[in-house]
Amino acid sequence: MRVRRPRARARARLTALACGAAAAAILLAAAGCGSPAASSAAPAGAGATATVCGTTRTAANVPVHIQIARGKVSCATALAVERDYTKAILSGDVPGTGGGAPVHVRGWTCQGFTTPVVLRTGQASKCVLGSKEILAILPAPS
Repeated sequence: MRVRRPRARARARLTALACGAAAAAILLAAAGCGSPAASSAAPAGAGATATVCGTTRTAANVPVHIQIARGKVSCATALAVERDYTKAILSGDVPGTGGGAPVHVRGWTCQGFTTPVVLRTGQASKCVLGSKEILAILPAPS
């Protein structure tokens, strides 16, 4: 049996996540795009063979590019997994502050990165299924 959390708690966690994501975006912008790799077509943290699938939004309404970093995954699946991960955070189903704990979505294990990792790599979250990996990457500041 699953314990239901009050929506007020979920909103408080979402507010904390939104503040953290906004701070990360501001710090990334202030850092002036970082290394040359961060301003290339493939955002930081993405391998040279990453497949860019499109853009969606995090639970804090921050736009992220969805990429397939490893393995064979359709873009439709990658986008659907990331959207379902966002829905799980918004519903309060993900334990941890702002949904920081791992959660299972469509058989994948998804988890958000800590602010220091987001600032260093631009990676907001990842979802893993075996050797397959989907990344949600913040767009480079313009």
